[in-house]
Amino acid sequence: MVKKKTMKSNELNDLYDYGYKIYQNPDFFKFSIDAILLAEFVDIKMNQKKILDLCTGNAPIPLILDKKFNHSLDIVGVELQKEIFDLATLSIEYNNVEKVKVINMDVNDYIKSNKDKFDIVTCNPPYFKVSSSEILNDLDVKAKARHEITINLDEVIKAAQSSIKNKGYFYMVHRPERLADIINALKKYHFGIKRIVSVYNDKNSKCCLILIEAIYNGEDYIKFEQPIFLDQYRSFKNIF
Repeated sequence: MVKKKTMKSNELNDLYDYGYKIYQNPDFFKFSIDAILLAEFVDIKMNQKKILDLCTGNAPIPLILDKKFNHSLDIVGVELQKEIFDLATLSIEYNNVEKVKVINMDVNDYIKSNKDKFDIVTCNPPYFKVSSSEILNDLDVKAKARHEITINLDEVIKAAQSSIKNKGYFYMVHRPERLADIINALKKYHFGIKRIVSVYNDKNSKCCLILIEAIYNGEDYIKFEQPIFLDQYRSFKNIF
């Protein structure tokens, strides 16, 4: 007889040092430094108020943006997995955040039903392609968070195009080995690349993440900004 694994209880953790709390579950894929870096990388201009966060998870990016910009933004997060959506909802209620809304929906279905256009779209998507020979994480929730099972890179950028205003900005964090795929998809959906930042654990390590800013229906004018070495920072707030 196979013993059924007992699911761990939800935990209430600090949302880094932003002054908010966030609900997480040790059995699920927790937010990490990539979400913090992406939220800090987003450049909000004075007339930009409407933000959409695709694949929002337990909503670290919407919560950080809400706190960082003093509750001045209207933010929508879209998350497919009900277990993770429930954690996001708990965090929003616990922190009494009024201007963040999370929707439990497949991103592809959301863009078909949504009529709103956003000033900014952000996404920390699943990073890894799925091959037939690949052994995925035993827990389906984690596998969907890490691998392109329910949505792939092309669909993410297509969703951004469908949801964004003309000349709106798209921000994404991803893996450096997917850069060629990212550039091809951005060009396919008429995004011009503006900024790229490479992220390293330290000066002796390989690049582990890339941050990309692109503008819809804009021209390419790529700035490779100073790289980030994670070991040099005690706080990642206001690093850009």
